[in-house]
Amino acid sequence: MKSRSVLCGLILAVFLRAEAQEASEGRFDKYRSGFNIDTLALQVLLDRNNLSCNCADGKWGARTEIALVTWQTLKGLPVTGIPDASVLQALGGATNILMRYTVTENDLTNNIAAVPAEWEERAKLTALKYETIQEMLAEKGHTSQRAIERLNPGVTWPNPPAGTEVVLPDCAFSVSGRAGSVRIALARMEITVFDADGKMIALFPCSIARDKSHRPAGELCVKNVAPNPTYLYDPQLFEPGGPKTSKLVIPPGPNNPVGLAWIGLSLQGYGVHGTPLPENIGRAESHGCFRLANWNAVKLVKMVRPGVPVVIEE
Repeated sequence: MKSRSVLCGLILAVFLRAEAQEASEGRFDKYRSGFNIDTLALQVLLDRNNLSCNCADGKWGARTEIALVTWQTLKGLPVTGIPDASVLQALGGATNILMRYTVTENDLTNNIAAVPAEWEERAKLTALKYETIQEMLAEKGHTSQRAIERLNPGVTWPNPPAGTEVVLPDCAFSVSGRAGSVRIALARMEITVFDADGKMIALFPCSIARDKSHRPAGELCVKNVAPNPTYLYDPQLFEPGGPKTSKLVIPPGPNNPVGLAWIGLSLQGYGVHGTPLPENIGRAESHGCFRLANWNAVKLVKMVRPGVPVVIEE
């Protein structure tokens, strides 16, 4: 266990030295290729500003570039979409980007449980918990399970023993705000939030319906909000015309089909919600609702209230 703590300390030291190296030419070297520690820092800082690239995983992609461009636009800076040392400094500096976390007996005993394949068995449970410690930590760090492995190569995954110390992206310092309106862009697969004065205060990647005929459009509004919701499973939605017709109430939890938050819209049956598979966000895969990573769904549910306008556009 001591060696793991030393490894965590070494990884953290990379970031503790980062601010002193802000002007170094090595910043973002080869950032478009594979895992990059500076890209991870940038993603964490943008996430704290509610400009999400979905998973803060240290890998450059379109979502990270969009989040950066959005931040540059909002700040009135040159819109380049290219990261450098000055960008990190303007965002607050690349120190304190990681956090330490120690796996506990409570995590292993009360937060982890297998998710049955059959819906009837899921309905018998009191909660749909995380299936592994690795999944739990990835969600806590707003990151991917692969990134957790990269940051903690000496740990036994997916379920390290109690007492294991790990490091995670520290995305906990998010900016709060109250939504005056919400816009959902189908083509860009993103949700943007504006305050009462029309200023953008959040950007979240989302998934949309695979079937274009199931994608709503136009002006709606928030009808209701539900943190940590249950889910009403209708077998006919998944297998139309199939033999099963009885609906089931699926218990809440991170592996609930709608994740850790539900925002019902004024169009019957439609809403914005979380997902047990955050790494799949940004694809056309849902039955009609709009999916967010659980951490972004939790943020959004705190921003909105019934009556907030929601505009869905192509």
